[in-house]
Amino acid sequence: MKPNILLITSDQQHWDTIGAFNDEISTPNIDRLVKEGTTFKRAYCPNPTCTPTRASIITGMYPSQHGAWTLGTKLSEDIRTVGDEMQETGYRTALIGKAHFQPTASTDEYESIESMPLLQDQEYWKKFTGPYYGFERVEMLRNHAHEHLVGQHYVNWLEEKKCTNWRDYFAAPTGKMTYEDKYKWKLPEKYHYNSWIAERTNSLMETYQQNGEPFFIWASFPDPHPPYLVSEPWDEMYDPERLKYLEGERGEHEHNPEHFQLTQDEDPDFSKYKESGYAVHGLHSHKLDVAKIRKNKAVYYGMISFMDKYVGRILDQLEKIGIAENTIVIFTSDHGHLFGQHDMHYKGPFHYEDLLKVPFVIRYPGEVPAGSSSDAMQSLVDLAPTLLELIGEEIPDRMTGESQTKVWLNQVESARDHVICENHHEPSSVHLKTYVNERYKITVYYNQIYGELFDLKKDPGEYYNLWNVQEYAELKQELLLKLVWAELGKEPMWMPRISGA
Repeated sequence: MKPNILLITSDQQHWDTIGAFNDEISTPNIDRLVKEGTTFKRAYCPNPTCTPTRASIITGMYPSQHGAWTLGTKLSEDIRTVGDEMQETGYRTALIGKAHFQPTASTDEYESIESMPLLQDQEYWKKFTGPYYGFERVEMLRNHAHEHLVGQHYVNWLEEKKCTNWRDYFAAPTGKMTYEDKYKWKLPEKYHYNSWIAERTNSLMETYQQNGEPFFIWASFPDPHPPYLVSEPWDEMYDPERLKYLEGERGEHEHNPEHFQLTQDEDPDFSKYKESGYAVHGLHSHKLDVAKIRKNKAVYYGMISFMDKYVGRILDQLEKIGIAENTIVIFTSDHGHLFGQHDMHYKGPFHYEDLLKVPFVIRYPGEVPAGSSSDAMQSLVDLAPTLLELIGEEIPDRMTGESQTKVWLNQVESARDHVICENHHEPSSVHLKTYVNERYKITVYYNQIYGELFDLKKDPGEYYNLWNVQEYAELKQELLLKLVWAELGKEPMWMPRISGA
């Protein structure tokens, strides 16, 4: 019997926000997965923004290969995904929650159904449920908390639940709140998208189980991505004064590229990084007062604990309908988050471990070791080929991620000795790439002689950039060569050679 696959993702969750490993935060349901599965402590995203990584998850290709290389781009609908492959083998495929494979604006050449104003056309979303990028059924939303982008299937569900005043809980111009509203979201928990995602995921799992059909479902939660806003009582779950205050090391940015340094100014001038007309995430002042930093962290934790409750609802459903033993559960996030580390916040072209690493837990009873942890390097680009191999299917040559099947099943220690993380904006702004191996990390910038080099063993906090330190010059050259090798190694060789000429 082929196993079911349940992919559960959060959005912008720091890798160290699981209660099993961090006693500041409570995540009893993710902890269940930790206890019953294997945690991979060195899992990385291929790009620390949403669209590129989410596209990599379903294509098994790097952003520089599948084309959705930054926010505001569109993943081509011509690209085959892991869902397409699974449907051909009899799997039912569905995505519930955030997709973000397309931008919020549309053009004649690049149409986007995730764009305004179509995103808020309720009649359209009553009729459209797929197919979409290999998912035969989709039920989507685009907003984070009260953002004005609320729409799609989520709004129709709100009205089905008799929440006809839903506009009271969202930001203008769609609703009546403002972006100055912070922390305490007046939206009742029963109407929160966490509840919707769990309800719809559970309903689909039961339907597929009753029909005897194996499934691949992606339950895609939009939290804890900012804005920091959550329903009661989760906004008050954590006392800001009792949480560890995170900050940088004095003077650490003196040896970093200029855009790091500018974030520490009250009114920085990033004009030379915005020549393409689009701002780059993170290129703004990161100066916040201490009280705000503490409260942000407390509510961020509350958002995670709230989401964890509904992760638990989904795990309970697997048990209730009797398919937990034959279901591969993956819990991860699309990228990390900064909430004070290095005196920085949110995300941007700052390839610290805080942004590149993600929580990553696999449960597959009887196959993946329970209560285990591993330092084997993982990349989210590996998910598609790994899942296909796990269900006994061939991996298409176009997928350039590494299959981690033997690692997950504890048959080999590792499948890769490095990861590559990309972050591509216009060359006139910021275009960087990072190579990470067991001990070292090096980041290079297109057409620039500056960069970053960190010794993750001696300096796990990444406070001391060794790029210009003379005694590390030889190591830097060695790592630059390894980065080139890694780039050559991930070229897609999908066309078979059938002749000598």
